[in-house]
Amino acid sequence: MKKSIFAVAALAMTLGLSSFVGADTKKDVVNYTVSAEKSRIDWIGSKKGDFHTGYFPIKSGSVAVDGGKLKGGKFVIDLAGVKVTDASAERLTGHLKSPDFFDVAKNGEASFEIATVNYTSDASADVTGTLSIKGATVPVKFVVNVRSADDKGFFGQAFLNIDRTLLGVNYGPGQVAKDVQLAVHIFGTK
Repeated sequence: MKKSIFAVAALAMTLGLSSFVGADTKKDVVNYTVSAEKSRIDWIGSKKGDFHTGYFPIKSGSVAVDGGKLKGGKFVIDLAGVKVTDASAERLTGHLKSPDFFDVAKNGEASFEIATVNYTSDASADVTGTLSIKGATVPVKFVVNVRSADDKGFFGQAFLNIDRTLLGVNYGPGQVAKDVQLAVHIFGTK
């Protein structure tokens, strides 16, 4: 009888204590589908005495988030869809699509895949990955600012400079700047 009372008391105590232990707060990885309508990469390219602006649409992709934190992702960039947003749009768009720059007849797409994500604050992380363009694959590192990663969706931004010659875009040495400024805007939905 003593053993039965002790067992019931132990069970009651275990149940009572378990009510104070929080539920497992670990969430599963959530994959967001990149919104091709909203996501894009803005660019600014410079040359002697002037500059040009435009953007590349993001064709497709996905972003992996765990507990509100970016964990990985992969994107397809629509090189053939390049848009020039300054006054020289018509002439420059054709030139950017030519073999002098992106040769979109042979290389209509580029891709970027995240390799590592290391958070430096609640909303900022150092990201490394690989950019594949025109048959070349180069490592890229930048800081991403995660603006939101919740039930409503994902929004992240990154601002970086990239040396276009590392990507095989070598037109106009001495006239066209090697560095291109990029602003990446990625939106995702569940």
